[in-house]
Amino acid sequence: MIVVRGTKKFLDRAGRPAAGDVTSSGLLGDWYVNVWFWRPQVAVFVNERTLLPVLVPLAPAASAVERLRGSFGEVAGRIGVNRTTLAAELESMDEWILAKTASRSVLGIMNEFSHLADAYRWRHDLIDLVELSLWLSQVPCSPLYGGEGSPDRELSALLR
Repeated sequence: MIVVRGTKKFLDRAGRPAAGDVTSSGLLGDWYVNVWFWRPQVAVFVNERTLLPVLVPLAPAASAVERLRGSFGEVAGRIGVNRTTLAAELESMDEWILAKTASRSVLGIMNEFSHLADAYRWRHDLIDLVELSLWLSQVPCSPLYGGEGSPDRELSALLR
């Protein structure tokens, strides 16, 4: 089971958070999600441990978390993580629960990804959300400087 920690913008559209303290069972831990008000709207998920961004269409919002699993699998597969470890992580994503955000650091990274994605968006006619996720995953993130430095390399190191 994973915990998906949504911003107020996301929770207003997708559902109520669970009460109490909950923890994720997978290697990657919790996921954070926010909404980008593009046309069409996008749900941006960021993994707390690796800071890996995964973008999925928001509509319908009630099933956006369910689409995270497939999009994450595609992004992680294109990054080249170990297939056996990835399969186990995808299995842990079968069940999920909504919660409120708890890390201001992850929210700050999400804001940075938003600015970078806007710049990317203005240079491309058609936006492929998997390609944009992969492009953002290569961005150096200061919280990862003690580790691998960027979300794609952090994910590869964690899912060996």
